[in-house]
Amino acid sequence: MPLLRRARAAAATAALLATGCLAVSLPAGAEPAPQPSCIQPGPTLRYLVLFPVGTAEATAQAEIGTACGSTTVYYPEIAVAVATSPDPSFLKLIGPERAYSAQAEGALRRAEKRKKDDTELLSASGVRSGANRTDEQWDMDLINAPEAHKISVGSKSVVVGVLDSGVDPQHPELVGALAPELSAGCLTGKPDTSVASWSPTTSAHGTHVAGTIAAANDGRGVTGVAPGVRIASVKVVDSDGFIYPEYAVCGFMWAATNGMTITNNSYFIDPWLFTCQREPGQSVVYQAVKRAVDYATARNVLNVAAAGNNGVDLSRPGRDAASPTNGDVRARAVDPSCVVLPAQLKNVVGVSAVSASSTKAGYSSYGLGSIDVTAPGGEQREKPGCVLSTVPSGYDYSCGTSMAAPHASGVAALIASTHPDADAASVGRMLNAQAETLACPADYDLNRTGVQDAFCTGYSEYNSFYGHGLVDALAAVTK
Repeated sequence: MPLLRRARAAAATAALLATGCLAVSLPAGAEPAPQPSCIQPGPTLRYLVLFPVGTAEATAQAEIGTACGSTTVYYPEIAVAVATSPDPSFLKLIGPERAYSAQAEGALRRAEKRKKDDTELLSASGVRSGANRTDEQWDMDLINAPEAHKISVGSKSVVVGVLDSGVDPQHPELVGALAPELSAGCLTGKPDTSVASWSPTTSAHGTHVAGTIAAANDGRGVTGVAPGVRIASVKVVDSDGFIYPEYAVCGFMWAATNGMTITNNSYFIDPWLFTCQREPGQSVVYQAVKRAVDYATARNVLNVAAAGNNGVDLSRPGRDAASPTNGDVRARAVDPSCVVLPAQLKNVVGVSAVSASSTKAGYSSYGLGSIDVTAPGGEQREKPGCVLSTVPSGYDYSCGTSMAAPHASGVAALIASTHPDADAASVGRMLNAQAETLACPADYDLNRTGVQDAFCTGYSEYNSFYGHGLVDALAAVTK
């Protein structure tokens, strides 16, 4: 099922810990802090914890232990930890301004009230795994991918991390591109390199995204934008369809430390659609994810993300009706300081979606300053209007900005292949510069009701619907 919002409820929280606070060795010279009386009523919850930049690992572990928690992983490069605790006092003890449990808040969400921001993966019309189905790939024609492949299919030295729900390791279109040694699961906040940890379970979404980027150019099935590059499966979506912030932090850090060229992020981070920096728990999420993204960028990783499928002007969001408030889902006022993560972060390429007519898809979010480029995502009304790609055991159609983002990632991968000495910032600038300019539509009345469905602002070369324009694979390998 496509990604940016799921209808499943969160699973019940974990069982009680068998023991209370763990003894933690203090760094040399440190004064032992008074030990609280730790209790174990459960459930055991997972927390994201911020520390001052430069905090040593031993110090972070000691603070977490003193607060009746246990450290799952600490990322000293960004001073962010993932911890667990069965003690309800943990948040108070560690400091609510520096820790947050998305797991706790996400578990309170009610399935019947969750707003779905993406279409369901449409039923297969027949997998026909041996048939050549490239004639159904209108999306590749729109960005000139077949012409680009006559010149270059990309380089094996370029690796795209697919931060998603897992990639089918046995799909014949993907086995040649998949790098198992660079793949990992992040569903505890700590990388797990076992095949089971990064393989798909309940969602075909990651496999669909991976095929758009790098499905083999082998005369059967579909062909990706950059079939010559490699991909890594970095699983950041759990079996209930949630992308908690600790998953994403782990994903960005894994990509950075393993030398990936690009990350594709076809999701937004739960449990809010908009993360508001002025609210204590949400500010923790914002800072932790920002630190991870900035670190990845500093390590020369270009991060690409879907803008979302709420049809919202991200520069003026107004209200958010898809996020939890006091354990329920209620509309809340949001201002421009509230952002969709990771798409609206400074070091992320935000991608909107267009239909086959190169017009912004009605569902696609937009916003001046939030959208860098646009790419094919399709329309939801008819199956042929969606994007065909790989799914476990076959092929299927799906629509969404989740599908647009991997087109942009694929084009970026072609640019990186053509310009092997270019750093991530340069690849991002070339992606923008080589995009095909799309002006604001004169009439954006998709339903023919006489009312504009959204208002495009800006000018031809840069506007709120399309950013710098439609990504162009041919330009990526020729300019």
